[in-house]
Amino acid sequence: MESNLKQTVNQNHDHRGKIKICDAKILATQSFEGEQHVMRVHCPEIVAGCKPGNFVHVKCSNELSMRRPMSIMRVSSRAGWIEFLFKTVGKGTDLLAKQQAGAIISILGPIGIPFKLSGYRKKPILIGGGVGIPPMIYLAEHMKKHKDLTPLVLMGSEIPFPFPLKPSQIMTTRVPNDTIAAMPLLEDWGICSRLASNQGYAGCYDGFVTDLAKFAVLSSSEQNDIELFACGPTAMLKAVQLIASEFNLSCQISLEEHMACAVGGCAGCVVEVNTPTGKAMQRVCVDGPVFEAENVIFGGK
Repeated sequence: MESNLKQTVNQNHDHRGKIKICDAKILATQSFEGEQHVMRVHCPEIVAGCKPGNFVHVKCSNELSMRRPMSIMRVSSRAGWIEFLFKTVGKGTDLLAKQQAGAIISILGPIGIPFKLSGYRKKPILIGGGVGIPPMIYLAEHMKKHKDLTPLVLMGSEIPFPFPLKPSQIMTTRVPNDTIAAMPLLEDWGICSRLASNQGYAGCYDGFVTDLAKFAVLSSSEQNDIELFACGPTAMLKAVQLIASEFNLSCQISLEEHMACAVGGCAGCVVEVNTPTGKAMQRVCVDGPVFEAENVIFGGK
């Protein structure tokens, strides 16, 4: 199985020399309500090629041959680790959640087309829903290197967030005054964040994160300074696509699809997109996961 996977990787010219297979040591795990887990693994060979929007394909246990795709939440080039968030939804992720610090797991990556890395508008809005939150954190960390940017990170969840909520000390007119809950890590970075949920969590916007995003767009006097980045469930991404279309905003979205090989060999994760030569089916794993929102055809329409 591993030898066949390596052969497929080597034959895929888009990723030759980029995707690595690494025996990664688990450095730490942390569990949160809603069966959510953050895992940090040491794999410097993979870290060297990581960019915001990439993902890794993880072998959850020696009991299972099929890997699971995981969006990258953070990396440390200096220490050589990758951090990802996942939710227990089946046998694979259940086995992964039971792995202890010190264990060795096989990781394939980095995989996929990342978000753009430069040329940003001044006030980007990053929108993450559920397990689509991690790529927004990674992108926000990259954006903080650009001192001329004022990013706003909006995150939504219908289960408890996988971090403690903190009243923000970063004031903004881009959200309702009573929406004050923020992510502590982003606060430490000096990046404005706000949270949304329909579950009545203290300080959170009462509604969908896309409604909060639309409020942020409408409240801006300079909409030409705004662009959107998003990752999350399909329904959320459809709503983001509509906002971008309504206000004529540049928008990149990262799609979530079930994957088998994740290196372009099986074509099991194809989606329909508009291309310069017409409609086409493209693979989320290697042609994405990041696409220009205006090109994605949701629901086959």
